[in-house]
Amino acid sequence: MIPAVMAALLVTMVLALVRAFAGPGLYNRILAINVFGTKTVLFVAVAGFLFGRPEFLDIAILYALVNFVAVVAVLRLTHHDDFARDERGEEPA
Repeated sequence: MIPAVMAALLVTMVLALVRAFAGPGLYNRILAINVFGTKTVLFVAVAGFLFGRPEFLDIAILYALVNFVAVVAVLRLTHHDDFARDERGEEPA
C-alpha cells in the first residue's frame, strides 16, 4: 500500500510541474510550485515511514518551513506589476 501512495505522490508531483511550466499566469505557476513543495514534504514523510527512518519527519518539517517562506517571499516580490520601475513609476536610468 505504501509504494502505491508513493507512486501516486510522484504522479501528482509531475502534474504539478507540468502546471508550473505551462500555467496560464504567474500566480498559477507559483501555486503549482507550492503544491509541488507540499507533495515533496508528503513524499519524504511517507519514505521515512516506509524505510523505518523517523528522522525523515524532521527533514520534511524543515522542508515545509523553507517552502512556506520561499513562497511568501516570491509572492511579496511579485506583488508589484513591474520590477523595473522605481517607487515613482519611472524607468531606472
